[in-house]
Amino acid sequence: MKKTFVCLLVIALFATVFGAVSAENSDGKITVWAWDPSFNIAIMKEAAARYEAINPDVKIDIVEMAKADVEQKLNTILAAKTTEGLPEIVLIEDYNAQKYLQYYPGSFADLTTKFNYDDFAAYKVGVMTLDGKVYGVPFDSGVVGFFYRSDILAEAGFKAEDLKNITWDRFIEIGKTVKEKTGKYMLGFQNTDGGIMRIMMQSAGKWYFDEEGKPALIGNQALVEAFELYKKIVDSGIAKPTNNWNEWVGTINTGESASVTSGVWIVGSIKAAKDQSGLWDVAPVPRLSTVDSKNASNLGGSSWYILDKSADKDAAIDFMQKIYAGDKDFYQTILINNGAVGTYLPAATGEAYSTPDEFFGGRAIYEDLSAWMKEIPPVDYGIYTYEADAAIMAQMEAVCAGTMTIDDAIKAAEAQLENQIQ
Repeated sequence: MKKTFVCLLVIALFATVFGAVSAENSDGKITVWAWDPSFNIAIMKEAAARYEAINPDVKIDIVEMAKADVEQKLNTILAAKTTEGLPEIVLIEDYNAQKYLQYYPGSFADLTTKFNYDDFAAYKVGVMTLDGKVYGVPFDSGVVGFFYRSDILAEAGFKAEDLKNITWDRFIEIGKTVKEKTGKYMLGFQNTDGGIMRIMMQSAGKWYFDEEGKPALIGNQALVEAFELYKKIVDSGIAKPTNNWNEWVGTINTGESASVTSGVWIVGSIKAAKDQSGLWDVAPVPRLSTVDSKNASNLGGSSWYILDKSADKDAAIDFMQKIYAGDKDFYQTILINNGAVGTYLPAATGEAYSTPDEFFGGRAIYEDLSAWMKEIPPVDYGIYTYEADAAIMAQMEAVCAGTMTIDDAIKAAEAQLENQIQ
């Protein structure tokens, strides 16, 4: 009993000393790490200006780095079990969130009681939850849309009503008609890119792992159908083969392809072809046929995380509470200026969302995309999403070429994945 008391006294003294050190080291500056100057950085600068206007004693230092550099630096410091050189806030891609939370326990602030997470899209909250605790502040959505050239589809005989809530099989059939009647491809396509695979999987509320985080590729019917659809897309001739991002976007901007199914962040690239203004529209993403699937999905997206041992952790939390979880006008501004669809639900209305977009034929596309965002099935991305992606797509070329069966491809992918993550 005496030993227990002494231990508790030591712990209390340590907490007091550590608290004093933290307060002493506090410099009233919130440092943020992020990437992408035209999107994440620009948005964070807007948030910082708003917060500094109401809290002039706090300064926000936004450090721009390449995404790979943010990840490498964060991993290096956390792995060294030090806090020296860490920021208060860091941007983490949703697919990698669980890897950080599980590899570096205690590194990120438990925010469970600091925010009302019912105010955010459920699928985003799930990404940052571990053992019942929530560690992040949800940021942008990668809600998927089926963006299409209304003029090309009309030439092929299709109206907007014909494209709503369709299956991928129907999408392929429409694509065949478009190719036959207009000579245009339905989409640009790289059959080793896992983007559409992830879109298809999440629409069914499925992923690559079981509840224990172990690979679950074999027997995964959503994955089987996705493989089948990749091969159908290639065999049908509706896809323009591409090798990289620039070629893929090029098929959109040059008018070679009649549609693109991707996250909302693609809107900026679509609008780069200013001569196509008024010729685009958007419909919900196609769904799978053989499993329960929705016409709603996600691709990409990131969220903000606060380092737990930061001297200015409390200021960082207050900043996030005031702006990212409280300033509705902020979300209107970043939608207009940056095309960012936030996942803070109370802000998903207003003039910015309801304003007709002339580029998209006068449709209020963000109102639609925001509504579809609420329907995205939550999934647990686990800690090895990109490793699973690589293992699966390594087999896709052989499947599309007809030299490997889908069952054999999935078995090979699971074996590769298990070997890689041992």
